[in-house]
Amino acid sequence: MAAMVDSLLRVDLGEVPYDEGLRLMDGWVTERREGRAPDRLFLLTHPPVITYGKHTPVSDLPVDPGFPVVPVDRGGHATYHGPGQLVGYLVMNLRDGGPADVVRWLETSLIAALAELGFETIRRDTPKGSASLVGVWTPSHAKVASIGMRIRGGVTSHGFALNIDPDLSVFDRFTACRLDGVEMTSLRRLAGTAPDESSVRDVIAKHLGAV
Repeated sequence: MAAMVDSLLRVDLGEVPYDEGLRLMDGWVTERREGRAPDRLFLLTHPPVITYGKHTPVSDLPVDPGFPVVPVDRGGHATYHGPGQLVGYLVMNLRDGGPADVVRWLETSLIAALAELGFETIRRDTPKGSASLVGVWTPSHAKVASIGMRIRGGVTSHGFALNIDPDLSVFDRFTACRLDGVEMTSLRRLAGTAPDESSVRDVIAKHLGAV
């Protein structure tokens, strides 16, 4: 199991429109930076949306997907959020004893959580000069969870997106994560049936040390 952090508060939300989520996250970051709130893990879902980082080429994005395509201030490139996917936003002050490498910590924590749920997954190192392989992968190199974070003033925002049972065909409409030909998968595809989302939330929160 990855090392846990101390005093990470779990906050469960339902479906939150992406633009509202960004507005809320700005407030969460301000609260943490000013010491008015503890480190928090927000678990939620979004209606269909494709988001992309500032370095994402236009050619990677879909043409008229039928739902919003939104630029964001996180690391990483284009990805999809939608029903059947669990999104986790981490708002942590790394200057108060957080993980030295928060992205690596998040990868290994998710891998440990998925192992408890019966799924074998791995992290991958990125070869020099290649597109980032940050995230959680199957041993056959299909991607099941994406990670994109921002750190400003020592406080993190954004986080991860785990595919439990989303519409995977959406990923065929654009270049996900700047990785041509990447196979995106889900827990349903891997197991033949989707695990209960509440159980997934509980196990992930446990391995991230969130209470």
